[in-house]
Amino acid sequence: MKCPYCHSHNTKVLDSRTTEDDTAIRRRRLCEDCGKRFSTYERYENITLMVVKKDDTREAYDPSKIINGIVKSCQKRPVSMDQIEKVAKDVEIKINHTGKKEVTTNFIGQLVMDELKDLDPVAYVRFASVYREFKDVDSFYEEILNLKDKEDADN
Repeated sequence: MKCPYCHSHNTKVLDSRTTEDDTAIRRRRLCEDCGKRFSTYERYENITLMVVKKDDTREAYDPSKIINGIVKSCQKRPVSMDQIEKVAKDVEIKINHTGKKEVTTNFIGQLVMDELKDLDPVAYVRFASVYREFKDVDSFYEEILNLKDKEDADN
């Protein structure tokens, strides 16, 4: 396994354990050249899930894209990387439970927004602004009012 820091192939496994949902093995690794530690995940290979983008092109599902989008929306928010990875994993599980070979970016985006709405309202609005392509301040205001109305109804 190549070290993500120095790109050396001289790494060793320090610890292995299954994830909470038993769908992967988390391996804690040490680079023997630079001394840094990192984690890798080993998963069984599913059929390739295809994502249908807005322009009708298709590409293979890549969970790192979801994590990157969530990380951006959670910047400077009190949200841990573990919480972000849990959101991404929950979204992936929901996608897999559909049994479909293709899902749209709209479907994935909605799943992410549903998870973020409960996790952090500010991160939710940030993600929604990119996902729904807000064009002006009124779009933001409308979404915040909807979020506030839901919060008031829950209380």
